[in-house]
Amino acid sequence: MVNINPAIFREYDIRGIVGEDFTPEVIELLGKGYGTYLKEKGGKVASVGKDVRLSSEEFSKIFIRAINSTGVDVIDLGVVPTPLSYYSVNVLEIDGGVMITGSHNPPEYNGFKIGIGKTTIYGKEIQDFRRLIEKGEFARGKGDCKTYDIVSQYIEDVKGRVSLKRRLNVAVDAGNGCGGMFAPDIMKDIGASVECLYCEPDGRFPNHHPDPTVDEYLMDLIRVVKEKNLDLGIAYDGDADRIGVIDNTGRIVRGDQLVAIYAAEILERKKGEKIIFDVKCSQALPEFIEEKGGIPVMWKTGHSLIKNKMKELNAGMAGEMSGHIFFSDGYYGYDDAIYSSLRLMEIVSRSDVPLSKLVDSIPYYYSTPELRAATTEEEKWIIVEEAKKYFKSKYKTIDVDGVRVLFG
Repeated sequence: MVNINPAIFREYDIRGIVGEDFTPEVIELLGKGYGTYLKEKGGKVASVGKDVRLSSEEFSKIFIRAINSTGVDVIDLGVVPTPLSYYSVNVLEIDGGVMITGSHNPPEYNGFKIGIGKTTIYGKEIQDFRRLIEKGEFARGKGDCKTYDIVSQYIEDVKGRVSLKRRLNVAVDAGNGCGGMFAPDIMKDIGASVECLYCEPDGRFPNHHPDPTVDEYLMDLIRVVKEKNLDLGIAYDGDADRIGVIDNTGRIVRGDQLVAIYAAEILERKKGEKIIFDVKCSQALPEFIEEKGGIPVMWKTGHSLIKNKMKELNAGMAGEMSGHIFFSDGYYGYDDAIYSSLRLMEIVSRSDVPLSKLVDSIPYYYSTPELRAATTEEEKWIIVEEAKKYFKSKYKTIDVDGVRVLFG
């Protein structure tokens, strides 16, 4: 029996190091496990997409063959951003989807985002999936695999959802990930002038790490926006489900500020709409949402958790400090950095003031960047529980996710 490192089964996805955690034998087991799991849930057909990482092509071949061996049919999407994997389960007659991606992690990593129906599994479901694989009792059958051009369908769909009132000059830094494959072309098609940085797919990520939440990796984009006097800059992570934004002055627009800008536009049209945000966002955000006539809802960090809460509350949008932005208002409810960037461009084009002034209209509370302490997967939960006990004994707190201390 092939040994699988249980640590690859994370809270929201399956993630590990190529050649160490992920061998061909492990990938095969994951594929057989997914096919079996999908059949147990009543599914018969799933899509599989992959990012630009050097290992993703081979992973995809092994994974699809293994799924087919369980009797499940596969729609092979080819190389696509993660949002197009989500898109496929919304518009095709299929029962689930898997995206092979290392997201914003270093090149030696890869991973799997596992979808059943229109939702990605997380938490207990991922551990159930792990136990199914460890049990080793897989379904058998003979499934088919067909390729499908989801990209053309997606492009026409999103282009029909946005329009620019005036021409914008923008820069896009795709970090050599999937977002650069066609996002700049969509922007040009709707009437923008686009400066491209690192839009050529390259799984080595030779220019910088594809993570728009780290200021260091936004420096080239900031320079271009300032030098060329552009309206805004857009950055994507490796699989284009997270967005980073630079305003016209070269200033970084933080995730909670971005949520506020989107929320303000929605609340102009729909007073009383629920807007969901994660616990990392500034207290300025819920205050701003209330001021604009909305209902702020704080929830746990994690794209799967946020998506499910959004559906539960029928909220118009949701967003995380990390740049995951979700719209059910006019869209499908999943995190799509390409659509989010187009929607921001539409807002800016219709505004009488530049993006920097929209940001300035949001109250600002000083806060540190995200600080990450090195620890193990096991120890971090113990540390969080101890911190929660300590702070709850001394201060007013919110414990929807870890502990948030209220000093005001």
